[in-house]
Amino acid sequence: MAAAAAHDSGCDSELEDQSYQEPAFDAFMCPLTKQVMHDPVTIETGQTFEREAILKWFRECRDSGRKPTCPLTQKELRTTDISPSIALRNVIDEWRARNQDKELEKACASLSSDLEHSEDDALRALVYISQMCHRSGANKSLVRRQGIMPAIAAMLKSSSRRVRLKSLEVLRVVVEDNDENKEELGKGDTIRTIIKFLSNDHFQEREMAVSLLYELSKLDPICERIGAVYGAILLLVGMGSSKSENLVAVEKAENTLKNLEKYETNVKQMAENGRLQPLLTKLIQGTPQVQVAMAEYLGELALANDVKVVVAEQVGALLVSIMKTGSLPAREATLKALREISSNESSAKILLQAGILPPLVKDLLSVGAGHLPMRLKEVSAAILANLVASGAGDFRSIPLDDETGETLVSEDVVHSLLHLISNTGPAIESKLLTVLVGLTGSPATVADVVSAIRSSGAAISLIQFVEAAHREIRVESLKLLRNVSPHMGAELADALGGSAGHLGSLVRAVSDDRSGGVTEEQAAAAALLGDLPERDWGLTRQLQELGAFRSVASRLAELRRGAIRGSNRHVAPFTEGAVKVLYRVTCALGEAEEYVEVARELGLAPLFVELLQQMSSGLDAVLLHSAMALENLSLQAGRLTAVPPEPPAPTGLLAACVCFGGGGTRPKQQQPAPGTCRVHGGFCSLRESFCLVEGGCKAVERLVALLEHADARVVEAALAALSTLVGDGVASVEEGVLVVGEADGLRPVVEVLVENRTEALQRRAVWAVERILRVEDIALEVAADQTVASALVEAYRNGDARTRQTAERALRHLDRIPNFSTAFHQANKAKGA
Repeated sequence: MAAAAAHDSGCDSELEDQSYQEPAFDAFMCPLTKQVMHDPVTIETGQTFEREAILKWFRECRDSGRKPTCPLTQKELRTTDISPSIALRNVIDEWRARNQDKELEKACASLSSDLEHSEDDALRALVYISQMCHRSGANKSLVRRQGIMPAIAAMLKSSSRRVRLKSLEVLRVVVEDNDENKEELGKGDTIRTIIKFLSNDHFQEREMAVSLLYELSKLDPICERIGAVYGAILLLVGMGSSKSENLVAVEKAENTLKNLEKYETNVKQMAENGRLQPLLTKLIQGTPQVQVAMAEYLGELALANDVKVVVAEQVGALLVSIMKTGSLPAREATLKALREISSNESSAKILLQAGILPPLVKDLLSVGAGHLPMRLKEVSAAILANLVASGAGDFRSIPLDDETGETLVSEDVVHSLLHLISNTGPAIESKLLTVLVGLTGSPATVADVVSAIRSSGAAISLIQFVEAAHREIRVESLKLLRNVSPHMGAELADALGGSAGHLGSLVRAVSDDRSGGVTEEQAAAAALLGDLPERDWGLTRQLQELGAFRSVASRLAELRRGAIRGSNRHVAPFTEGAVKVLYRVTCALGEAEEYVEVARELGLAPLFVELLQQMSSGLDAVLLHSAMALENLSLQAGRLTAVPPEPPAPTGLLAACVCFGGGGTRPKQQQPAPGTCRVHGGFCSLRESFCLVEGGCKAVERLVALLEHADARVVEAALAALSTLVGDGVASVEEGVLVVGEADGLRPVVEVLVENRTEALQRRAVWAVERILRVEDIALEVAADQTVASALVEAYRNGDARTRQTAERALRHLDRIPNFSTAFHQANKAKGA
């Protein structure tokens, strides 16, 4: 840049040598300075000099001890008095004016000519104008009066960078300390042209342009015009925060923005472009009218979460104060601003600390004279929904009234919210439902809300919302009902199963395929259906009659093969809910034979095996209920297996030999018939008899894989499903153990016992290990592992009665407890007698 400046300086000198100045008369020249005089004076000899020059001559004579003399004639002077040469000065001034007019005329002509052929002339003219304005502030006004400023501004569009740069520089000189020139330059399209330079690739043009804008911004009306140019403030904000621009340019941009802050519209634009502090400053320091305007602007902005925190820290308490005591327009503007900044956990926490909750709830619930109009109650409801959804506060401990001590989850307050939900418009209803969704989604407050719903008898009203015309209301009501279903599932099931057809509405919502994907409403409806008590057989029958199981299984299958789409946040809860709904069928297998046919027809066993592949997706509920469903299904396999007829018993001599022959041996265990299941002893299939052993279905392998899951509930469910292969209902426990072993499942089962994660899991693992140890070869191998014996001893010492008995049997398999014979016990009994 220094090199460029030196280059420009050299150009200016060269152009100055070719000035348009006409020669001056000799009489205009001072004999001492050899320059045209500005203030000519005459001395005693009649010679004329520049006033300052002759006075300096006289001082030098006096200082050197000489008598004053005439510099031209060397004649001694009797007096050093001087007299102004008024006539000569007037002539010189007229000459200067004529010459200057001519120069300006030529300069204007040069600026108006074809620049492609007269770049040097244009530069020479610009240099002259710059020098003239530097010499006198009055000349700046002359440039304006002569109409030259538009010609200079036109040079900003020149194809020559040198001309553009010089034009920016000259315009800055012309408008400096001259408000009328600023006003003149602000007319037309010149401001827009200057602003365009801020996005130029050439750094000098950007720096010259921002310097010129800074000078112009010192005049208030120009500030408004700069802000009115689209993108101007954004460019200035970008330059003011740049790390790559010249520091002077950054400072000029920053100072320009400070000047622009005088106008509220500019402040709003700055806030929209990330420069929020001017707005906050005006909000804090402004008059009530300014505060209202700034709050309105704030409510219109889309703020990033970190910015919301800054706003809450600086003006949160002020906004809460205005909300409590301000006029209706001020409260309206403030509420809209609070709605924007309350939708973040950190900023919501700051607002709660500032005391927003009591006045907010009071405004929302108040009726009568002076209450908020309904449109503002909608905003208040939205703020309350944001605060609750943020999870930032303990709403059981924040008092709404110091005298009564009531909180947001107090019974009367929840009753009032429920009343509002049933007696207002959709906008407020949906937001207040969101408030209750947030409160029931927290373990700390769900019980209070459930109690209030029960005492108000509002369950029926809330259920009716699942058929509301507005989607938002339907979705929020479904979320709320799902949250409370673990606490009042039986009541909801009774209400949904009534004659009003609400259950059918839920089923239709789940099976609706008009959207082509999984919607939030479908996900919420499926989740609610899945959370209803699974052993409510009446509800199960209603769902079967409504075709719910068929619809859910179809949608789930389509989703898994990619036939329908949906965002992950909706697919996950839909999948979980759908799996829970189908799990309900497996719970009813022993209640009615028709559900066996339902499970077969829908292919539930293969579906649940396939769902076990969800290990990497984080859907723990899917894994849990799939494993639980497979346990229920596998427990039915023994009775559903088609067992081939037993071969005829031996008769006659052969029978006698077998039973009584001395030294004869008992026949070996009968081998299963060809094609039959080694565990169940019959003709099995996964789809028809729910056999997990069927070759190729990978059910056992996937259940074994779940034994290493992080969630103990999933591990317990998987272990329970595997245990059905070694239970009393199978044809061969030993074969069941071998099947688990072939899937590399024995070691994981033993490790579950050793880890001892939960009491329920320990009980299940002790039972499974005891079954495994019934196989002699395996028992011998396990006996060498001290950790297994120690885990069984621990269960024997600390488990419940059933676990202790099972652990005792397992320890006998390992020869850790003597296996006394029956004869031994009878002998002891006889002795005692």
